Formats: sequence, structure tokens, C-alpha cells
Amino acid sequence: MLLGKITGTVVATRKDENLIGLRFLLVEELDTSMKSNGRIVVAADSVGAGVGEVVLYASGSSARQTVVTKDRPVDATIMAIVDELEVGGQSIFRKD
Repeated sequence: MLLGKITGTVVATRKDENLIGLRFLLVEELDTSMKSNGRIVVAADSVGAGVGEVVLYASGSSARQTVVTKDRPVDATIMAIVDELEVGGQSIFRKD
């Protein structure tokens, strides 16, 4: 899993029928100091995340392992909303 922050939404009215009902969000990948590494992906949302939230997401075949994305043509899926990130005994991030 990878750490990221939701920076926006993607709306696609015309899409493969296997993608109907999925919500797509822009995820900016973060390192453990909460800094962007410049990589942005479009990910299917399986947990109801919103813009500004820090999330865990998976890519590749692991992205198709949630109930929401099983057997769907997705390459990235948001799988969790982060409440707190602790590194080396120090709290780096805590959700408000």
C-alpha cells in the first residue's frame, strides 16, 4: 500500500460499463514525512474518502482485491483513510 492525499475528483460520464458506479479521485503520493513525491494517480474510491484526506491506496493487481473493485478494470484503489501516521515514535500526521 502507498500513502497519498486526495487532491481532486475525476468525472467520466462515458466509461466502460464495468466502471459504472465507481467514484474516481486524484491521489498525490506522499512519503513518510508527508511530502509529495510528484506522482499523481487516478484511483477508484472504495471507502468514501474526500478531498484533502490522507489515504492508503494500492495499485496493480492488488487494486482489484476490494469488494467494490473485484473483477473491475482498475489500477489504483483507495483502501483506507488514515487517522494517524507515526514514524520513529513521533506523530507525523493526525486527522482533525
